[in-house]
Amino acid sequence: MKLKAPWNERNGRFSALKAIVFAGLFAPAAWLAFELATGMLFPKPVTELIHGAGLWTVRLLLLSLLVTPLRRYARWNKLIAIRRMVGVAAFAYALAHFSLYIVDQSYNLLHVASEIALRFYLTIGFAALVGLATLAATSTDAMIRRIGAANWNRLHKLVYLIAPLALLHFFLQAKANVAEPAMMTGLFFLLMLARLFTRFGWPQWAGALASALIAAPATALAEASWYALVRHIPFARVWDANFSLLLAPRPSWLVAAAGVALVVVALARLAPPSTALRAVPLPRFAGKEGAASRQP
Repeated sequence: MKLKAPWNERNGRFSALKAIVFAGLFAPAAWLAFELATGMLFPKPVTELIHGAGLWTVRLLLLSLLVTPLRRYARWNKLIAIRRMVGVAAFAYALAHFSLYIVDQSYNLLHVASEIALRFYLTIGFAALVGLATLAATSTDAMIRRIGAANWNRLHKLVYLIAPLALLHFFLQAKANVAEPAMMTGLFFLLMLARLFTRFGWPQWAGALASALIAAPATALAEASWYALVRHIPFARVWDANFSLLLAPRPSWLVAAAGVALVVVALARLAPPSTALRAVPLPRFAGKEGAASRQP
């Protein structure tokens, strides 16, 4: 069977969008390789690679969840063509993350297995990896035909369970600084709420606005609660920091900004085209005089 190039559409035509995304998915790996080659990951290169691969797993997983809402909000149906590609890339980075952990443990698979069984954050991380592997293995057209579209859709709803597991794993291993895990969790809230409001029939701009108004304070709540419970930092101190203009942008700010961006996209698609950009039909005349009248 002839394999289709990942940058081609189903009909075999070249897709600039898919080509750009496909190349972009290799960029994080290329940057990590560059950092390794230039000594930027010293003194613990393998540990830094583990963290880098894990970070990009979560980022790409959230990006795959963004595709469907953004396609609806922007009315850009071609975006659906990249969702599978991004999801498979998330699994590839997750597999690299786990493989590098095995390297870090001197290839002692028995020790790795015992660590997964005994350490909760490794247990849920491995569960997320198994889930991503299942989705990646069933992402081919042949598997969709084999198990049926309805069963395939039900199976791939597992991503809504896998993503929280990956985020919790991210939180637990971050330990000291959970700013990015908190932001990622807030973005997940935002995307899930946007889907929920759309399902309830809300206008897209209203759903995005409501999602931002809920997800931003929820992000601040998650961050402040984490620091209070794990780091024993006063809850009010972190909570107030999320509403201070004197500090660096907090995770809740970035989640709110993402929500506003969704609102802008939804409203932009509702705006009628400018009259200056509308095509003005030319009058139809017969004969040479009519042809001359159509010339500038």
